[in-house]
Amino acid sequence: MDEAPVYNASHLLGFFSTFNSDAIKTATIYKGTQPAQYGGRLASVLDIRMNDGNNKKFRVSGGLGLISSKLNIEIPLIKDKSSLLISARRTYADVFLKLSKKENLKTSSLFFYDVNAKLNYKLGKKDRLYISGYFGRDKLGVSSFGLTWGNVTGTARWNHIINDKLFSNTSFIISNYIYDIGIKSNGAKISINSTLQDYNLKQEFQYFATTRHKIKFGGNSIHHSIIPGQIEAGEGSGANTIKQRAKLSWENALFICDEWTATEKININFGLRGSGFSLLGNGGDFYIYNTSGNIISTDNYAMNKLINTYFKIEPRVSASFIYSKTASIKGGYSRNIQNVHLISNTTGDNPTDIWIPSSKNIKPEIADQISLGWFKNFKDNQYEVSIESYYKSMQNQIDYRDGANTLANDLLEGELLYGIGRAYGLETYIKKTSGKFTGWISYTLSKTEKKINGINADQWYNAKQDRTHDLSIVGIYDLNKKITISATFIYYTGSAITLPSGKYYINNQVQWLYSDRNGGRMPAYHRMDIAVTWYRKQTEKYESSWNFSIFNVYGHENAYSISFRENADHTKTEAVQTSLFKMIPAISYNFKFL
Repeated sequence: MDEAPVYNASHLLGFFSTFNSDAIKTATIYKGTQPAQYGGRLASVLDIRMNDGNNKKFRVSGGLGLISSKLNIEIPLIKDKSSLLISARRTYADVFLKLSKKENLKTSSLFFYDVNAKLNYKLGKKDRLYISGYFGRDKLGVSSFGLTWGNVTGTARWNHIINDKLFSNTSFIISNYIYDIGIKSNGAKISINSTLQDYNLKQEFQYFATTRHKIKFGGNSIHHSIIPGQIEAGEGSGANTIKQRAKLSWENALFICDEWTATEKININFGLRGSGFSLLGNGGDFYIYNTSGNIISTDNYAMNKLINTYFKIEPRVSASFIYSKTASIKGGYSRNIQNVHLISNTTGDNPTDIWIPSSKNIKPEIADQISLGWFKNFKDNQYEVSIESYYKSMQNQIDYRDGANTLANDLLEGELLYGIGRAYGLETYIKKTSGKFTGWISYTLSKTEKKINGINADQWYNAKQDRTHDLSIVGIYDLNKKITISATFIYYTGSAITLPSGKYYINNQVQWLYSDRNGGRMPAYHRMDIAVTWYRKQTEKYESSWNFSIFNVYGHENAYSISFRENADHTKTEAVQTSLFKMIPAISYNFKFL
């Protein structure tokens, strides 16, 4: 978002997006081949750019609702020269928990808030300064357990016109992600927390060489500081405090790409990215592990001393062929490198997942992807249709050993195993863009697998991200000039999970025996949302509307997690499903001063 990475892009465990639509100017997603200026990840990129604000007129908009409220302010600090945008949201879903019959839910907390801000200033005819920031926090608490997580980002960008053909963008970017798990035990608090902090200096140039060639080149330098997880225990908690030194690293990259209009029908984008990742000393010990996870050597390095560096080259090429006025074929190849790794032993995206950098034991992840798609418009562009396929081969994939200790473990790298991965699929999409009824249908059939020595008898198994079917249907109907009706239906295959296949007892305590890694499935997720928007008033200076909506209209209890326990007489094993967010009705009043 405004060039700053957001490491957990959801609020309330996925119920809301991190990105406030009132603060967004553009959103661009690169699913297949990414331009060479993007790097550091194996998968897609969602590039969010925030609104600049209005430098001519003061504007206020917002909404008041049962579940959340929002406010958006645009202030012209100096007319035609400088403006300030401030956009904020806050939910209060925890208010409804107080109506619950269950005593533990009455004292629970469940909310988030976020603030987007952006200042832009015209320094002269050739220079402009942008300063933007984001601050967001989530809090989920039940009884003696609490979970807090959030992102803080900031970007300062100087845009300079060097001449009619050459433009420069210089950016300084910070990003900070934290989570904290609070547990009350014996009247004392135990805190399990983690942080991930980036400082990034970025320089990009755009050069319009000819009418057919648009060249981008530049580079960036990022300092990473990661604490994967540590424990702070209060007196009387019965637990031990475990502190961890931050894992430090330095990531650098240079890139160049050329958008070439070869002919009126053929466009080609060539790109090359060179990346280097260096592990830095932190004044502590660094361990080398053998294939069994045992330490075979130990070294100590001074703060910020270069330990080892990985250099990688990332070639990319994409092309489109417009073979008629309404149809085209697009394809591409890309290699991507990832040096900051997300490691999880859960079935879904979780704010407590662990991030860890490449090291002497952990090699950079590598992905080679090819994609090919067909795109067609029908009936004077009233309908858009696309069919796209992809295949991705991955190296140096990471997963936990069976029975790994993941909690605040300073020897975590000894709990990891490495191998290969693959992902492939077919994406289809049809959209109606005009008329009283608009909407779209998208469906993806896909497979994502890993093969890691030491897991699942060294055979292929489903990755956490594997999702066989993914269907979305959206319909919007303008009943008249004042009333719009909309509905959304979502269905996707449940996440791959590892299920227990048996149990045994040690000291009268049940221990689970697990089956093949990710050999089971969570129940399929599906829900329907409906909404009615009534545009109540519209003048030259003011607009207002009412929105009535129901989330999960038929009240399906989608599984957030599944745990296992013995029944009361110890004769059977029971699966216990935890569900969040059943049917939720909402009303909101939205306003805008023009």
